[in-house]
Amino acid sequence: MDRIFTSILKLLAADARASVSGIAADVGLSQSACTRRIQALESSGHIQGYGARLGHRELGFKVTALVDITLGTQKEDDLDRFERAVSAIDGVVECALVSGGQDYRLKILARDLDDYERLHREHLGRLPGVVTINSSFVLRAVPTRSEADALFADREPPQSVPG
Repeated sequence: MDRIFTSILKLLAADARASVSGIAADVGLSQSACTRRIQALESSGHIQGYGARLGHRELGFKVTALVDITLGTQKEDDLDRFERAVSAIDGVVECALVSGGQDYRLKILARDLDDYERLHREHLGRLPGVVTINSSFVLRAVPTRSEADALFADREPPQSVPG
């Protein structure tokens, strides 16, 4: 991956609606060469999609819960069953199998504490194999870097070249 690929990724991460002509001008390529590079990044999986960052608070989801879940076993079938069940719950925006004292960490968006309590009662408490549930609530989200800035900050870019 060269400097141009890295620059294209950073520009698209900052503004997925950026025009190819604008990106091409910024990185010093023709529009057709820039289009080929973007297509190579898409087909190689370096770009996995485009989207808008939503203001969940502005949309009425005022509560963000970080939920640690411990299961009774780590058997593959039990993990699969849990993951299928949790992926069907509205409000769960992230689920990660993690190391440490718990097995999974969920990020859940809820309208308010009553909404979270309902999700907990109707869904989390019924998930297969769950032994413990420990919920923490985000008091303030601290602005952080974009993924592209974090991935490429003060590091050599990965050597894999798309296409």
